[in-house]
Amino acid sequence: MSGISMQYKSEVEKQPGVQDSRPWDHAAEQKKSRKGWIAAGIVLLLVAGVLAYGIVSRTRAKAALSKETAKTAVPPVSVVLPKQAAPAQDIILPGNVQPFITSPIYAQTTGYLRKWYFDIGAHVKKGQLLAVIDSPAIDQQYSQARSNLSTALANLRLAEITKNRYLGLLKTHAVAQQDADNAVGTYNANKATVDANRANVQQFQELKNFEKVYAPFDGVITARNTDIGDLISSGNTGANGSKTDLFHISQPGRLRVYVNVPEEYSRGVKPGMSAQLALAEFPGRQFQGTLARTAEAINLTTRTLLIEISVDNPTGTLLAGSYAEVHLKIPDANPTFLIPVNTLIFRAQGLHVGLVKDGKAVVTPVTAGRDFGNTIEIVTGLNADDQIVVNPPDSLVTGQAVQIVKASLPGDSQ
Repeated sequence: MSGISMQYKSEVEKQPGVQDSRPWDHAAEQKKSRKGWIAAGIVLLLVAGVLAYGIVSRTRAKAALSKETAKTAVPPVSVVLPKQAAPAQDIILPGNVQPFITSPIYAQTTGYLRKWYFDIGAHVKKGQLLAVIDSPAIDQQYSQARSNLSTALANLRLAEITKNRYLGLLKTHAVAQQDADNAVGTYNANKATVDANRANVQQFQELKNFEKVYAPFDGVITARNTDIGDLISSGNTGANGSKTDLFHISQPGRLRVYVNVPEEYSRGVKPGMSAQLALAEFPGRQFQGTLARTAEAINLTTRTLLIEISVDNPTGTLLAGSYAEVHLKIPDANPTFLIPVNTLIFRAQGLHVGLVKDGKAVVTPVTAGRDFGNTIEIVTGLNADDQIVVNPPDSLVTGQAVQIVKASLPGDSQ
């Protein structure tokens, strides 16, 4: 109906002077107009939504691209944590093995060697006879001293009788006081002569006792420097003035090992600490020792501290005079760390390493200790929780942003 009405209305309006007598439907027209506006609004909203979505997508893509670009600009690095070194350092030093007691045996009298009873390598006991020396001159002097003592004793007895007689006569005033005093003086003089001659006899008796040479302690004869018929002088002084011992005896049941410790380790060695000895003649075997004492002074020439290690050797396995490698575990006064050598940065200012802190690089100087090949000891400059850059580039500077891609400990597979 509405279509016919509209057509009718159009035809009427086209005829001049003709008016449409049918009523106009205003409500329908308004409803139709409202629907058109709604449709247009929906279309506009859809277009706006499409535009907004496109803008947001482009913004997000741009932000992601910027973030990826910034991320790509930060260099990736691998880091390693330092490994704390052992609390005690195992150092190896040369040592000289010596007997705990050793003594040269010299002659105390002059004569000719009559006989010796022990050769090198013989085990002797304290007080055992080692050799006998013939001393004719000492024997004659001893006989003369005894004769002089006998004469002095005879004179003393005569003087004593005379003294007693004069003192008895003096009580009856039969002799003068001066005669009695002379008798007492003569007795005293003879008594002093007897004492002197008795001491002289004792002296030659001791010299005769020295004709027999005895072992001063239990030990082993390590040298025999004389033979039968040799002329022995008191002190065994040679033609050039040097002294040569008849025998040399040592006690091998306990040994002393002397070691020179470098000054840098001197504060760590204390009496009572243990030590291990390794000798070439005993491969794969170690002997236990104890640090007995130190010199408590640094040698000005060698800049070392002399220490003495005591080693029990009851079976005589170790030989005096041997060379030994002494293993000492010296505690560290300050903690040290081990890091791979490929973390070091060599610069004109010294040795450095690169650390990562708060996402940025920090180039810090360090002090190196012992070099173990693949790892190196760092004495100062590091903490236990430091992250150290592995294979740092030469261009690494403090404050440069870095990105950690891998973290490991020293010794882990890279």
